Amino acid sequence: MEEALIKAVDSIPHDRLFLLSDSNVERDVFPLIQGFIDRYEPAIIILPPGEEYKNLESLTVVWEALAANGGSRRSLLINLGGGVITDLGGFAGACFKRGINFINLPTTLLGAVDAAVGGKTGVDFNGLKNEIGAFAPALQVILSTAPFATLPDSQLASGFAEIVKMTMFSSPAQYSRILLESQKNGLNLRNASFPMEELLSFAVREKARIVKEDPREAGLRKILNFGHTCGHAFETLLLRRHTPVPHGTAVAHGILVALILSHLRLRTDSMLIHQYRNKILSTLFPPLPINCDDTDDLLTLMAHDKKNSDGKITFILLSAIGSPVIDTNVPPADIRAALDIYLDMR
Repeated sequence: MEEALIKAVDSIPHDRLFLLSDSNVERDVFPLIQGFIDRYEPAIIILPPGEEYKNLESLTVVWEALAANGGSRRSLLINLGGGVITDLGGFAGACFKRGINFINLPTTLLGAVDAAVGGKTGVDFNGLKNEIGAFAPALQVILSTAPFATLPDSQLASGFAEIVKMTMFSSPAQYSRILLESQKNGLNLRNASFPMEELLSFAVREKARIVKEDPREAGLRKILNFGHTCGHAFETLLLRRHTPVPHGTAVAHGILVALILSHLRLRTDSMLIHQYRNKILSTLFPPLPINCDDTDDLLTLMAHDKKNSDGKITFILLSAIGSPVIDTNVPPADIRAALDIYLDMR
């Protein structure tokens, strides 16, 4: 990881070097790159960890630090952390001096699969995820599995949810492989025999292919939102209640809702619902503290989702594994029915 970071920085002309991270990464991952820090002496910006700090106040802290330390349009920003850091840091870099170069080095599996690749940057606003942001791809993305050893099981599972998502709409063969692993060892993600690097490589390559074909999410790229319509609502509601869950955990539960809706709306085989619930969701992810009294709040949050059109709540559904259906407008009555089934299945 350190060697790759040195090579990346040396390949990009710059006047000042900045390193953005959070206090957890500073404690756990900085020792892995101490030689780089000693050699280049970047101006270091440390934020508190957590989604609750992915906001305008933290953005201002970053901009103030860039300005106070002589940042210019030729400066280079390294975003070292999970999805919060790469999202926020990317947006900060995209706006400062109308845009400076930045490198993403994700330290979580979720960040490697999802946030660090694809050019989506932003912060949360008015209690809504990624409400303010911009498309601004990193000049380089460095992927290393070294920091993953520092992650708790919940964060490792959170990242794996995004890998599962990618296989569900892109590769029946890879999804079948995950189901087989579940049958063999119950999805022990830390087992040396588990094909994590191969699955990660597949997911990153597939996302890069999709983003290259549709960089501004005009069509194909929308499939990356599978599981996110309800997943973001779960995540936002629990964050407001000060009982946050990792992003991937919320998405994992959102996938179950999307599969239920796929059956209700598209007559997708119900076996997929039970297969996913029994072999993946219940194996890796605890139930969310959600009940039937939360349905109205969840619907209100979904009504603010960026994927919606003409005031209608839009989902990405599956007609089968490997066959996504984009821009499916779903009436509130069907969403209520799906949430009722979801709650009964937990």
